[in-house]
Amino acid sequence: MDSVLVVVLHALFLTLFLFSHQTKAEIFNSFINETSFEVSKTSGTCNLFRGKWVYDASYPLYDPSTCPFIDPQFNCQKHGRKDKLYMKYRWKPFSCNLQRFNGLNFLMGHIGKKIMFVGDSLSLNQFNSLACMIHSAVPNSRTTFRQRDALQSVTFEDYGLELFLYRTAYLVDLDHNKAGRVLKLDSITNGEAWRGMDMLIFNTWHWWTHTGSSQPWDYIQENNRLYKDMNRFVAFYKGLTTWARWVEKNVNPSQTKVFFLGISPVHYMGRDWNQPTKSCMSEKEPYFGLKYPGGTPMAWMVVNKVLRRMSKPVYFLDVTTLSQYRKDAHPEGYSGVMATDCSHWCLPGLPDTWNELLYAALSH
Repeated sequence: MDSVLVVVLHALFLTLFLFSHQTKAEIFNSFINETSFEVSKTSGTCNLFRGKWVYDASYPLYDPSTCPFIDPQFNCQKHGRKDKLYMKYRWKPFSCNLQRFNGLNFLMGHIGKKIMFVGDSLSLNQFNSLACMIHSAVPNSRTTFRQRDALQSVTFEDYGLELFLYRTAYLVDLDHNKAGRVLKLDSITNGEAWRGMDMLIFNTWHWWTHTGSSQPWDYIQENNRLYKDMNRFVAFYKGLTTWARWVEKNVNPSQTKVFFLGISPVHYMGRDWNQPTKSCMSEKEPYFGLKYPGGTPMAWMVVNKVLRRMSKPVYFLDVTTLSQYRKDAHPEGYSGVMATDCSHWCLPGLPDTWNELLYAALSH
């Protein structure tokens, strides 16, 4: 089936599923609006998120052996990956050039600023990446690393720039009480820690799909009612809507820039790129087709819908498609040292491009 048709059908299904109480006219109008896919993701007349991966011998942007901020699970070279080609690809938008990240320019433009990544381990991936990209420009600059509970930070002392990571898998609250572990779809108390930032970059999705022993909650709560389970796309939509309300109420756009990272894909099932017997294991090259066979994830539709309904400006870092192409860029099981991981990303690697796109967005 043509991938455009798949996207349209996905959007129609989601609209009908989530809003079955609406009139037919309302559903139709919502559907038409939701299938227009431009969401604050252009630089001038160029869509930065539509393009191709090209080989570039000048990459990567930093040496992983010299960066002190890479989480061990992402340091693929240190843990036995033999090939290096995955570090040599640069994202090239079809109708313009994506400017190369300049760490010193970034520092000079953010003296005394506070930047926070809020989300799951993909936020950790991106947080590590940005810290390394900046560090490579000023390797002798004084830095301080701190970690306490859900919060990590890297401070570039000579510039007063503070990078933060706040780990929260769902953005909404996950509480432990008499009922057990409760995922509260309509509650965000963690947001107190997000205040006072000059920039917020949010991300969530992967943990919404977890079931069985890897599911960290016993019940879902909404309006003081407990549910043993719920359709995960519906739950995701409700949780993301609560996050959107938090942004609308608590963020002053003149003081804080808000970004939302698009859905980061996984590559456990080779049928998504027309190789059904494979996973990301031993993949050495990106997918080079013009359209990714796996199509647009339903979760992307949910994010798109929520962002479109917001009145406060949120820049959509729409990295889903360009990340789908990078089946080669995951930490694998290297000589038994690391488990096969087709959901996170090696560093240096793909998250560096996410940050180059962030850098481009800040420059316009």
